[in-house]
Amino acid sequence: MAEVKLAAETRTEFGKGAARRIRRASKVPAVVYGHGADPVHITLPGHELTLALRTPNVLLSLDIEGKTQLAIPKAVQRDAIKGFLDHVDLLLVKRGEKVNVEVYVHTEGDLAPGAYLLEHVLSTLNVEAEATHIPESVTVSIEGLEAGASILAKDIPLPKGTTLATDEDAVVLQVLAAQAEEPSEDAAEGDAAAEA
Repeated sequence: MAEVKLAAETRTEFGKGAARRIRRASKVPAVVYGHGADPVHITLPGHELTLALRTPNVLLSLDIEGKTQLAIPKAVQRDAIKGFLDHVDLLLVKRGEKVNVEVYVHTEGDLAPGAYLLEHVLSTLNVEAEATHIPESVTVSIEGLEAGASILAKDIPLPKGTTLATDEDAVVLQVLAAQAEEPSEDAAEGDAAAEA
Protein backbone atom coordinates (compact mmCIF):
# COMPACT_ATOMS: atom_id res chain seq x y z
CA MET A 1 0.00 0.00 0.00
CA ALA A 2 1.33 3.38 -0.97
CA GLU A 3 1.54 6.24 1.46
CA VAL A 4 -0.05 9.54 0.49
CA LYS A 5 1.84 12.55 1.81
CA LEU A 6 -0.25 15.54 2.86
CA ALA A 7 0.82 18.85 4.36
CA ALA A 8 -1.34 19.62 7.40
CA GLU A 9 -1.79 22.88 9.25
CA THR A 10 -2.80 23.01 12.90
CA ARG A 11 -5.91 25.07 13.58
CA THR A 12 -6.96 27.08 16.58
CA GLU A 13 -10.37 28.28 15.41
CA PHE A 14 -13.34 26.01 15.96
CA GLY A 15 -17.07 26.08 15.27
CA LYS A 16 -19.27 26.38 12.20
CA GLY A 17 -17.93 29.75 11.07
CA ALA A 18 -14.32 28.62 11.21
CA ALA A 19 -15.18 25.36 9.42
CA ARG A 20 -16.95 27.30 6.64
CA ARG A 21 -13.92 29.56 6.18
CA ILE A 22 -11.65 26.51 5.97
CA ARG A 23 -13.88 24.87 3.33
CA ARG A 24 -14.10 28.12 1.30
CA ALA A 25 -10.29 28.02 1.15
CA SER A 26 -10.56 24.53 -0.45
CA LYS A 27 -9.37 22.81 2.72
CA VAL A 28 -10.95 20.24 5.02
CA PRO A 29 -11.10 20.42 8.83
CA ALA A 30 -9.83 17.24 10.48
CA VAL A 31 -8.84 15.84 13.86
CA VAL A 32 -5.99 13.40 14.52
CA TYR A 33 -6.10 11.21 17.62
CA GLY A 34 -4.70 7.99 19.04
CA HIS A 35 -1.85 6.51 21.08
CA GLY A 36 -3.03 8.32 24.20
CA ALA A 37 -2.07 11.72 22.81
CA ASP A 38 -4.37 14.73 22.93
CA PRO A 39 -6.40 15.19 19.73
CA VAL A 40 -4.81 17.59 17.26
CA HIS A 41 -7.12 19.74 15.13
CA ILE A 42 -5.74 20.29 11.62
CA THR A 43 -6.71 21.40 8.14
CA LEU A 44 -5.83 19.36 5.06
CA PRO A 45 -5.76 20.30 1.36
CA GLY A 46 -9.22 19.41 0.04
CA HIS A 47 -8.38 18.18 -3.48
CA GLU A 48 -5.43 16.01 -2.43
CA LEU A 49 -7.41 14.52 0.47
CA THR A 50 -10.38 13.73 -1.80
CA LEU A 51 -8.07 11.90 -4.23
CA ALA A 52 -6.38 10.01 -1.37
CA LEU A 53 -9.71 8.86 0.10
CA ARG A 54 -10.61 7.14 -3.18
CA THR A 55 -8.34 4.34 -1.98
CA PRO A 56 -10.01 2.35 0.82
CA ASN A 57 -8.02 2.36 4.09
CA VAL A 58 -5.41 4.70 2.64
CA LEU A 59 -2.30 5.33 4.74
CA LEU A 60 -1.71 9.07 5.11
CA SER A 61 1.70 10.52 5.92
CA LEU A 62 0.89 13.86 7.56
CA ASP A 63 3.44 16.64 7.85
CA ILE A 64 2.23 18.53 10.94
CA GLU A 65 4.54 21.44 11.78
CA GLY A 66 7.60 19.62 10.46
CA LYS A 67 6.79 16.34 12.23
CA THR A 68 5.67 13.38 10.10
CA GLN A 69 2.92 11.15 11.48
CA LEU A 70 1.10 8.19 9.93
CA ALA A 71 -2.69 8.02 10.10
CA ILE A 72 -5.62 6.15 8.59
CA PRO A 73 -9.14 7.55 8.07
CA LYS A 74 -11.60 6.46 10.75
CA ALA A 75 -14.64 8.60 9.93
CA VAL A 76 -15.35 10.69 6.84
CA GLN A 77 -18.26 13.13 6.83
CA ARG A 78 -19.51 14.39 3.46
CA ASP A 79 -22.08 16.99 2.51
CA ALA A 80 -25.28 15.02 1.81
CA ILE A 81 -26.18 16.99 -1.31
CA LYS A 82 -22.96 18.23 -2.87
CA GLY A 83 -20.76 15.34 -1.74
CA PHE A 84 -17.73 17.42 -0.74
CA LEU A 85 -15.78 16.59 2.41
CA ASP A 86 -17.09 18.23 5.60
CA HIS A 87 -14.76 16.71 8.21
CA VAL A 88 -12.37 13.77 8.62
CA ASP A 89 -11.32 11.86 11.75
CA LEU A 90 -7.87 10.28 11.47
CA LEU A 91 -6.35 7.60 13.70
CA LEU A 92 -2.61 7.74 14.39
CA VAL A 93 -0.77 4.51 13.60
CA LYS A 94 2.83 3.32 13.79
CA ARG A 95 4.80 1.11 11.44
CA GLY A 96 4.42 -2.53 12.49
CA GLU A 97 1.29 -1.79 14.56
CA LYS A 98 -1.78 -3.95 13.94
CA VAL A 99 -5.08 -2.18 13.29
CA ASN A 100 -8.65 -3.36 12.77
CA VAL A 101 -10.20 -2.14 9.52
CA GLU A 102 -13.00 -3.06 7.14
CA VAL A 103 -12.10 -4.28 3.64
CA TYR A 104 -14.49 -4.68 0.73
CA VAL A 105 -15.33 -8.15 -0.59
CA HIS A 106 -15.13 -8.46 -4.39
CA THR A 107 -16.22 -11.47 -6.40
CA GLU A 108 -14.80 -13.01 -9.55
CA GLY A 109 -16.17 -15.64 -11.87
CA ASP A 110 -19.70 -16.58 -12.88
CA LEU A 111 -22.40 -18.55 -11.12
CA ALA A 112 -23.49 -21.89 -12.58
CA PRO A 113 -25.83 -21.60 -15.59
CA GLY A 114 -29.42 -21.07 -14.51
CA ALA A 115 -31.58 -18.49 -12.81
CA TYR A 116 -29.44 -17.80 -9.75
CA LEU A 117 -28.95 -14.62 -7.74
CA LEU A 118 -25.90 -13.71 -5.65
CA GLU A 119 -26.73 -12.06 -2.33
CA HIS A 120 -24.03 -10.04 -0.59
CA VAL A 121 -24.91 -10.61 3.07
CA LEU A 122 -21.74 -8.73 4.10
CA SER A 123 -20.09 -6.30 1.69
CA THR A 124 -17.08 -5.80 3.99
CA LEU A 125 -15.01 -7.95 6.35
CA ASN A 126 -13.37 -6.82 9.57
CA VAL A 127 -9.70 -7.78 9.44
CA GLU A 128 -6.58 -7.10 11.45
CA ALA A 129 -3.52 -6.04 9.46
CA GLU A 130 -0.29 -4.15 9.89
CA ALA A 131 -0.96 -0.42 9.49
CA THR A 132 1.45 -0.12 6.56
CA HIS A 133 0.11 -3.23 4.77
CA ILE A 134 -3.67 -2.86 4.87
CA PRO A 135 -5.32 -4.60 1.89
CA GLU A 136 -7.66 -2.44 -0.19
CA SER A 137 -10.04 -5.37 -0.69
CA VAL A 138 -10.29 -9.16 -0.76
CA THR A 139 -11.46 -11.26 -3.70
CA VAL A 140 -13.32 -14.55 -3.66
CA SER A 141 -14.32 -16.81 -6.57
CA ILE A 142 -18.00 -17.62 -7.11
CA GLU A 143 -17.29 -19.71 -10.21
CA GLY A 144 -19.88 -22.46 -10.73
CA LEU A 145 -21.81 -21.95 -7.49
CA GLU A 146 -25.47 -23.00 -7.48
CA ALA A 147 -28.53 -22.23 -5.33
CA GLY A 148 -27.98 -23.04 -1.68
CA ALA A 149 -24.23 -22.43 -1.80
CA SER A 150 -22.78 -19.94 0.63
CA ILE A 151 -19.35 -18.52 1.32
CA LEU A 152 -18.36 -18.01 4.95
CA ALA A 153 -15.87 -15.45 6.23
CA LYS A 154 -13.33 -18.22 6.92
CA ASP A 155 -13.57 -19.34 3.25
CA ILE A 156 -12.26 -16.02 1.89
CA PRO A 157 -8.53 -16.00 1.18
CA LEU A 158 -6.74 -13.15 3.00
CA PRO A 159 -3.41 -11.59 2.07
CA LYS A 160 -0.32 -12.62 4.03
CA GLY A 161 -0.14 -10.88 7.41
CA THR A 162 -3.89 -10.24 7.53
CA THR A 163 -6.13 -12.08 9.98
CA LEU A 164 -9.90 -12.28 10.23
CA ALA A 165 -11.50 -10.13 12.95
CA THR A 166 -15.08 -11.11 11.99
CA ASP A 167 -16.88 -14.25 13.19
CA GLU A 168 -15.38 -16.93 10.96
CA ASP A 169 -18.77 -18.63 10.49
CA ALA A 170 -20.51 -15.43 9.33
CA VAL A 171 -22.16 -15.82 5.92
CA VAL A 172 -20.65 -13.33 3.48
CA LEU A 173 -22.21 -14.45 0.18
CA GLN A 174 -25.03 -16.83 -0.66
CA VAL A 175 -26.57 -18.04 -3.89
CA LEU A 176 -30.34 -17.99 -4.23
CA ALA A 177 -32.63 -19.46 -6.88
CA ALA A 178 -34.50 -16.74 -8.76
CA GLN A 179 -38.22 -17.07 -8.14
CA ALA A 180 -40.75 -16.56 -10.91
CA GLU A 181 -43.55 -14.21 -9.92
CA GLU A 182 -47.04 -15.62 -9.68
CA PRO A 183 -49.37 -13.77 -12.07
CA SER A 184 -51.59 -11.44 -10.08
CA GLU A 185 -55.38 -12.03 -10.04
CA ASP A 186 -55.93 -8.79 -11.96
CA ALA A 187 -53.65 -9.96 -14.76
CA ALA A 188 -55.35 -13.37 -14.90
CA GLU A 189 -58.80 -11.72 -15.11
CA GLY A 190 -57.53 -9.39 -17.85
CA ASP A 191 -56.26 -12.37 -19.89
CA ALA A 192 -59.61 -14.18 -19.48
CA ALA A 193 -61.52 -11.07 -20.63
CA ALA A 194 -59.25 -10.72 -23.66
CA GLU A 195 -59.93 -14.34 -24.68
CA ALA A 196 -63.76 -13.90 -24.41
